[in-house]
Amino acid sequence: MTARSGYDGDSGRWPVWKIGVVIYPLAVGAAAVNVFFAGLMGQAVGLQALSPVAACLAGVVVGAPFAWIVARWLRGLIDKAEDEA
Repeated sequence: MTARSGYDGDSGRWPVWKIGVVIYPLAVGAAAVNVFFAGLMGQAVGLQALSPVAACLAGVVVGAPFAWIVARWLRGLIDKAEDEA
């Protein structure tokens, strides 16, 4: 299986999309925290502070591509570990 295809075939390995779905809640939380702190740092250059609700909504949107990237990375690590075993 390749990390790009997301196809697990008959090997029983999880496809990338399934790993991404599991990782998504963690990615949303991490993205929301990072967006919130970036909003706080933006105050140093005169931008308005970002509310926690706005940061959480931004985390929901930004979390999806982050979850996909992490899922591809994890799938590659799992493939490498299983192939070497």
